[in-house]
Amino acid sequence: MSKLQSKTVPTPATSVAQQGDNVAHALSGAGGGLLSMALTYPLITLSTRAQVESKRADSSTLDAVRRIVQREGVTGLYSGLDSALFGISVTNFVYYYWYEWTRAFFERAAIRSSRASKKLTTIESMIAGAIAGSATVLITNPIWVVNTRMTARQSESSSDNLPGPESKPTTKKKPSTLATLLSLFRTEGPQALFAGVLPALVLVINPILQYTIFEQLKNVLERRRRVTPRDVFFLGALGKLLATSITYPYITIKSRMHVKEGTQEGMGSALKRAVREEGWGGLYRGIGPKVTQSVITAAFLFAFKDALYDASVQLRRKVPAKLPLK
Repeated sequence: MSKLQSKTVPTPATSVAQQGDNVAHALSGAGGGLLSMALTYPLITLSTRAQVESKRADSSTLDAVRRIVQREGVTGLYSGLDSALFGISVTNFVYYYWYEWTRAFFERAAIRSSRASKKLTTIESMIAGAIAGSATVLITNPIWVVNTRMTARQSESSSDNLPGPESKPTTKKKPSTLATLLSLFRTEGPQALFAGVLPALVLVINPILQYTIFEQLKNVLERRRRVTPRDVFFLGALGKLLATSITYPYITIKSRMHVKEGTQEGMGSALKRAVREEGWGGLYRGIGPKVTQSVITAAFLFAFKDALYDASVQLRRKVPAKLPLK
């Protein structure tokens, strides 16, 4: 009986170790998100502006880059970077913490039921993603509202400058993250920070699809050979490519709800209005830079996260945890 208990009932030491492992995954995800976001942020700027500037004529990505640089300088491609880096750090920390917590729960259940493999099934991967994604949306939505406002407003502030060849970079001072947050509270109230939360919750299906595809392909590969960092890079890219392509219309609606002032319309109404005014193609505005950015970011994120997690494991082996004597 004692042997059975030792396998099924976690001891305080194992619980502490599991908690430390969850935090290590969360910190690795936050660090990986910071690095990947910094590398790909200009593509996020291009995609966000294409999503919210529905009246602007379509143009190529290169034309959009040239127009932004002419009006705002190179720094225009990095509008809202500070809030985005903060947001991605918090987002990834919360997501990976809850994802690993749920994964550990399912793995313990698999051991108790004497299942042949404790690897997550497809359904378990989806449930873990749903729990982690929902917690992340509710905690971090205010951060992304501020970031989207900053990215879009910088474009609006310079819209009076015609994008012709004689245009010069604007010298108008950009609002800070704190100034944007205070302005939101003052003019629209705290409820504005939760604009677009419903489509954001619907978009939880994006990481569910991404991580389920990633986990299941990784499990298949692990049964054949050792998974390398290069494998992780490409599996992460493939998972994000499929997930973003499927959910992009909701990404567009969420961005537009973030920048809409005053009374918020429902997600269904916003979707119908966009189709009525712009056709179905309007829901895919900016998809080129967005898919490119999402795939590159996801690939680097998985690669960076694995590298940072492995480094944390090595560090913990060198510096053993000192438990209190009491």
